[in-house]
Amino acid sequence: MTDNCFPNLPRRRFVQGLVSGSVALSLGLPGAVVAGPGTVYGTQSPATLTGTEFDLVIDETPVNFTGQSRMATTINGSIPAPTLVWKEGETVTLRVKNQMNKPTSIHWHGIILPYQMDGVPGISFAGIAPGQTFTYQFKVQQNGTYWYHSHTGFQEMTGMYGAIIILPGQAESAKADRDFVVQLSDWTDEDPMAVFAKLKQQSDYYNYNQPTVRDFFADMSRYGLSDALAMRKMWNEMRMNPTDLADLSASTLTFLLNGQPANGNWTGIFKPGETIKLRFINGASNSFFDVRIPGLKMTVIAADGQDLEPVSVDEFRFGPGETYDVLVKPSDDAHTIFAQSMDRTGYAKGTLAVQAGLSAPVPMLDKPQWLTMEDMMGKMQHAGHSMDGHAQHQSAQRGEHDKHKMHGAMAMDHSQHKMAHNPLRKPSQSVRHARTEYGPSVDMRLDMPRTNLDDPGIGLRDNQRRVLTLADQRSRADVLDDKRIPDTEIELHLTGNMERYSWSIDGLEFGQSTPVFMPHGQRIRVILQNDTMMTHPMHLHGMWSDLETDNGELSARRHTIPVQPAQRISFLTTPHDLGRWAWHCHLLFHMDAGMFREVVVA
Repeated sequence: MTDNCFPNLPRRRFVQGLVSGSVALSLGLPGAVVAGPGTVYGTQSPATLTGTEFDLVIDETPVNFTGQSRMATTINGSIPAPTLVWKEGETVTLRVKNQMNKPTSIHWHGIILPYQMDGVPGISFAGIAPGQTFTYQFKVQQNGTYWYHSHTGFQEMTGMYGAIIILPGQAESAKADRDFVVQLSDWTDEDPMAVFAKLKQQSDYYNYNQPTVRDFFADMSRYGLSDALAMRKMWNEMRMNPTDLADLSASTLTFLLNGQPANGNWTGIFKPGETIKLRFINGASNSFFDVRIPGLKMTVIAADGQDLEPVSVDEFRFGPGETYDVLVKPSDDAHTIFAQSMDRTGYAKGTLAVQAGLSAPVPMLDKPQWLTMEDMMGKMQHAGHSMDGHAQHQSAQRGEHDKHKMHGAMAMDHSQHKMAHNPLRKPSQSVRHARTEYGPSVDMRLDMPRTNLDDPGIGLRDNQRRVLTLADQRSRADVLDDKRIPDTEIELHLTGNMERYSWSIDGLEFGQSTPVFMPHGQRIRVILQNDTMMTHPMHLHGMWSDLETDNGELSARRHTIPVQPAQRISFLTTPHDLGRWAWHCHLLFHMDAGMFREVVVA
């Protein structure tokens, strides 16, 4: 570890590549840089804390990323929170004091621990009341890159997140001369509750990439008048938007890298010839990022803290909750770390340089792409952009009794499905819709999802860059230690209604659903089918998610798995720890709107 991972630099508002106003406001925080007119200050740079005992204080702190002073939720006064460095095999004690006048919590994302230490209010503990100090204590059973954040309300969105580095008990598997955390996040000056209320009233409120007349003429030129009209008619009748890639955009969000907007130019200093390890963490509340370092290949060596067989790429996409470790070897004095939002409305950036003050060219934002019929309907063929897909959708919306009977095996809730032909060597390909999906909370159901893992996702297809996919990820042989074939299969569908901005699992929002039961110590297959048109990063607390192919071949160990639109994906898990656990989409508003389940291991 180096000591210069978090240099103190001025921070400035940067949205869509434009610097806004020149409002100067010093907050007088320790570690802040006193600079000339036009400088806007954030919080102090985070500390790096090492050892086995830690004291963390949660409070509200004024910050200014945009020229407007706002209150943030901070840990030890900084955004991000202090980077915690642990060591595998040791027991850590973390005393967390709440100095706010509202409850709070900390969840240790991806960490295997007793459920009482998991930090989810209402599931694993009561939360941390105002003025209270809660002591977390557990043995560290893993190594790699992880993070921590609040699991209370929208506090994560207001700044309460930080990095965790766990050093291995033995030697590092990949050597590097320099080691930096790169934590990406998003910030809004608006009250998150007000943002959420706007989405409930109008789900595309922040989507400024709406289809235009120019787009229609482009479609007409490419496909012909009748097909262009049919496409537009289909989207309109389904009350869906082909540009609805993200709930929030740079119209309200400022994208941050290590707590700094793009013009803050966070800089990691290196010496020529060095190999650098970058620990990328997506700590955003509602944003996917597409990350690249123009001119440099990245060798991906770990995902979600777990070692991978190295794979060389130009770019990777990751959603909230995911982490990737990469190795790079700079070839110039300065290189730009460029992370554009999936909807292409803004970006975060930083610099790798041989000295402070240097910068490198920043690429233009890619042009946003529309969702395709495959993103909406899976494996269905849509020659000539026919309306067959729409007809099937309308049929599903009517909830035809005959179709429902075709899924007779699902007359009961399918959330726990014991197969008669155990053991299961391959994941089931037979789609089973629960009866609870046939209601106002669900506007789409898929009967022919796709199961491929080699799709980089909308906006990254055929971009002439080598983009990481789930199919590229293979855990090292010693990581996937449970080779048992499962005899239990659980199928859950990720569901929603965009017009109502309702998100759910099997059509049931949290509060209406019953817990998913997992037998202690058994090997279990989980199938997640995304019946919506948005990608959901699904995070299962307290246990690993061992991704598998549609042929049942184990591939990579993860704790957060992004499930693309119209995709059916499966993983194996072994619940080693008894207790109550959370399972949810890590897009904060999707989780709060209902895409959340409790898991009981008994």
